[in-house]
Amino acid sequence: MHMIFRILMMLVRSKKASKISMLDSGSVPMRATLTDIDFAGHINNGMYFSIFDLGRFDLMFRSGAWDVLRKNKWTPVVQAETMTFRKSVKLGVKFTQETRVLGMDERCIYFEQHIVVNGEIYARGYIATRMTGKKGPVPNEEILAAMGITLPEDRVVPEWITAWREASALPGSRKPAPFSLIR
Repeated sequence: MHMIFRILMMLVRSKKASKISMLDSGSVPMRATLTDIDFAGHINNGMYFSIFDLGRFDLMFRSGAWDVLRKNKWTPVVQAETMTFRKSVKLGVKFTQETRVLGMDERCIYFEQHIVVNGEIYARGYIATRMTGKKGPVPNEEILAAMGITLPEDRVVPEWITAWREASALPGSRKPAPFSLIR
């Protein structure tokens, strides 16, 4: 719940921040706070995903994409995400959270995100997202058209990312997904 306050602050600040395109890279200066860290004194591994949420919201707010989503009653959702850690970000350390749209395929819009301290990558994540509306998933072509952007040809999702998303996918929400601890 504490992230809601950061998101609201980001929304307010975005009104005065420089405008960017959804296809630009976004950078958010941050500092590791008490609510980010765990007993080891560094940002908790799960918190990185919440911090990356902030980066995607910043990109949506500053590009005007958030207004398009609200107008169309679309909701961004994460379908899959993966993270690689290199170094720990400790309490009080300043860092930037870098976000860019990597590309898209027929199902998802992919983001590449980094935590950077003094110009050095500490963590990197890849996030597969979708937009949902009242009738279910919104086609990417419809999203691009509503935002008035065309995805450049150089924004090609690497094959390993598409393979990762497909390999890690669970059955759709309208299909059964029984669970058993016995395999």
